[in-house]
Amino acid sequence: FLDNLNPEQREAVLHRDGPLLILAGAGSGKTRVICYRLAYLIGDGHADPDQVLAVTFTNKAAEEMRSRVETLLESEYPRLWMSTFHAFCARLLRREAPQIGLSRDFVIYDSVDQLHVVRQAMKDLDIDDKITSPRAVLSRISHAKNQMKSAADIRENSHSFGDEQLAKVYERYLNALRTSGALDFDDLLLKTVTLFETSPDARDKYAYRYRYVMVDEYQDTNHCQYLLVRALAAKHHNICVVGDDDQSICLLYTSDAADERSSVDLG
Repeated sequence: FLDNLNPEQREAVLHRDGPLLILAGAGSGKTRVICYRLAYLIGDGHADPDQVLAVTFTNKAAEEMRSRVETLLESEYPRLWMSTFHAFCARLLRREAPQIGLSRDFVIYDSVDQLHVVRQAMKDLDIDDKITSPRAVLSRISHAKNQMKSAADIRENSHSFGDEQLAKVYERYLNALRTSGALDFDDLLLKTVTLFETSPDARDKYAYRYRYVMVDEYQDTNHCQYLLVRALAAKHHNICVVGDDDQSICLLYTSDAADERSSVDLG
């Protein structure tokens, strides 16, 4: 199936070991490259299906990628870890949560649940939700979490009464989730990063397990997702990321060994 690729796509697919950054514009075949690279690594015997991890941002995209890989290999691969960041972290935490003081039976709050908690916190604090939108407050809490900032960080850098209110709602929001044994979507990422930072055994276990890590739509990753990917690739450096720098303010890519860096521009 490699004959279906143009020279640049083929170069990216056949790059096996070491970090790889692929800059690809719309319609240039970036998802095709990831699917073909997965199929090449597995089909040519370089990795078992459960030694490869591919993450993207929607369930639909993940399922489409899985279907394309299985079509190329003419076989189903249920052990292939191909999912969204959040699904990957949820699955991992179901196994490892006790290492960071969580129950494996944690509940995952969706946006409706989250808004309910924020509205109740605002009501308890006598904050008028007609003046301050609960959805806007939730968005700011999510942004703070993705930047790995606590309520104390917000309070310390407060520049307005609104920031102080946000910190109070944030604290109540976290307490409500903790009391209910629940995590929101941002927590799935945060808790996994916390696991890797506090448990070298867990970090090494998954870093050794996933010999090849691939990330689609890398320009959309936040700091927490970057830390997660960096931890998974720290041992082997077999990390391949695909991004469109025209769709991003900044496409982040780092490597501890600059001389091992490879870059392919698909146009």
